Amino acid sequence: MKPTKTLSGLGALGALSGLVYSTDAGRTCPDCRQAKADCRCGRPVIPKGDGVVRVSRETKGRAGKGVTLVKGVPLDADGLTALGKELKTACGSGGTVKDGVIEVQGDHCERVLELLKKKEPKWQVKRAGG
Repeated sequence: MKPTKTLSGLGALGALSGLVYSTDAGRTCPDCRQAKADCRCGRPVIPKGDGVVRVSRETKGRAGKGVTLVKGVPLDADGLTALGKELKTACGSGGTVKDGVIEVQGDHCERVLELLKKKEPKWQVKRAGG
């Protein structure tokens, strides 16, 4: 059997893709093959949730030390980081943002509730847990 010649002698593999190299879009994402500026596969999607921002206190897995958790905030990663920084500064403590949850060290539930209600009146803010 004689091999077929297509696209500059690449054989049958050359027929799989017509475009070999292009600089039109600049750098492209290897997964979705879109331009880096238009790539959507690497960006996390903002969780929809039920529209309620929940503030709770938790000590589990922290050697008895309490932290205030803020869950369900409808913001992207940059917005969560900025809000987390603002809450930590207002409470005078440390903390972090992990997996869409803002953690503020210490028991600051009431203060965080007040700050969130003043900041975004359109959010429904509730105390969760005991």
